[in-house]
Amino acid sequence: MTYSNHTPGLKARLTHMALAATGAATVLTIGLGAVTAMPASARDDAVETALKLRLPKTPVDALTCDGLGPWCEVVSGDTLFYIDKAARYLFVGRLYDMEQRSDLTAARLLELNPDLIAAGGARAQATDKEGAKEKPQGPEQVDLSGLPAEGAIRWGNPDGPKLVVFSDFQCGYCKRLAGELAKAGVLVEERPISIFGKESRDLSEAVTCAGDPVAALHEAYEGRAPQAQHKCPGVRGLDANEAFARANGFAGTPVIVRASDGAVLHGFRDADTLRAFAAGGKEKRK
Repeated sequence: MTYSNHTPGLKARLTHMALAATGAATVLTIGLGAVTAMPASARDDAVETALKLRLPKTPVDALTCDGLGPWCEVVSGDTLFYIDKAARYLFVGRLYDMEQRSDLTAARLLELNPDLIAAGGARAQATDKEGAKEKPQGPEQVDLSGLPAEGAIRWGNPDGPKLVVFSDFQCGYCKRLAGELAKAGVLVEERPISIFGKESRDLSEAVTCAGDPVAALHEAYEGRAPQAQHKCPGVRGLDANEAFARANGFAGTPVIVRASDGAVLHGFRDADTLRAFAAGGKEKRK
């Protein structure tokens, strides 16, 4: 989502804006360029000032431009969004670090509020007409009966209650969840879906068709891609996983489904929560 403001004279008003920084005047230059070199705190103040001119009705609870490339992160109430350093372009969504293969938005949402983890994307709730309405995560219960046996990797405690997990091997929270599932002592039926596109699909096929899919699954989470194999029957099951996820509105991963009744949890959960959920109890609220 991109916003552009072409109000006459706005560039001129923003071109030379004096700001106090460690007792000295610092100049912010905005236009097609970026904020001039300055201490981080003064730079962030400059970006915040520019943002308030663009969106005067939007409160800014926190703003940082560190470690996000050309973007700055803005926290406004329950909303998390990003702007460029000229405060011209804004987007609401998920920001990924492609080198680290990590979801920066999900990590930040977890830091701000552990109950605010979103499987499908950053949950943005508007405070006025300048934002977007929050979208639901997905259903609270699904019917698993139509899923084929293929396309699943089964691991964990064979005597434990079963959880069906829709995951992507490139998803950082899916990797963390695998560790918590192991600690929870449950039986896991992991069904890969390709949130990150073709690379995720190729990785899912390699894991599913591996000689030891369970070992390949854990290797994939550690960043060690298993050797690609020829197509196998499990690939048809991956198609079914994708279709099921689309039909039920699973826009992201992980999604955890209790096999006994189809109850759904969206997003990462710790071992205690998973154990209670698998046993039929409701998730504890903090």
